[in-house]
Amino acid sequence: MVFDKPLIHGTLIRRFSRFLSEIKLDSGEIVIAYCPNSGSMKGVNVPGSEVYASYHADPRRRLRYTWELIKLDGDWVGINTMVPNRIAAEAFRAGLIPAFREYKSFRSEVVIDVGTRIGFVLEGNPDCLLEVKNVTLVEGGVALFPDSVTERGTKHLYHLIENAEKGGCSAMLYVIQHHAAKTFSPADGIDPVYGNVLRDAFTAGVHLEAWKASVSPKEIQLVESVPIEL
Repeated sequence: MVFDKPLIHGTLIRRFSRFLSEIKLDSGEIVIAYCPNSGSMKGVNVPGSEVYASYHADPRRRLRYTWELIKLDGDWVGINTMVPNRIAAEAFRAGLIPAFREYKSFRSEVVIDVGTRIGFVLEGNPDCLLEVKNVTLVEGGVALFPDSVTERGTKHLYHLIENAEKGGCSAMLYVIQHHAAKTFSPADGIDPVYGNVLRDAFTAGVHLEAWKASVSPKEIQLVESVPIEL
């Protein structure tokens, strides 16, 4: 995923609500930027850090800036939870992920139940239900999900389990937008319910993938698979 326009550099002052952040641009201007991440952002909400934001001139937008990246330990980390679906779609088209190469087309944001959407339906024989999650929490080289309790994420797992137990194809893809990740594990210390249901999903036949992304102010793309340790 190549950013459509050059990102704007600044310094994070604070994230002061779930979807709002305050950034000081290099020009000296202080702006309120949309924070496209509803999690706790543990480990990536570091005031004083370099950040990049995108700018949107659409007059219908209340906030013109969107926080996209933060620099940690000398490298960029992507915090936008809308990015993983975009780069996953590019990876599917390019046949990057071996487990999904047999699927030649897909649908995104598909309603599978009342009030529930799944990230992708990969079209094949049979179709494969696939949910994508964004990962930014990394501790000691271990990428962890979730970074806060996620009833919605657990609900997705139950739908994938149900589909797998009926003989269908189900899969989870964890997109890690953090350079320090070497392995992936569920964050049992934050949401033990999610971790236990993820293990149940694996036992039920849900296919699990974790891929690290290369993150820069110019582009973000999946680059390599990382081992999953349940």
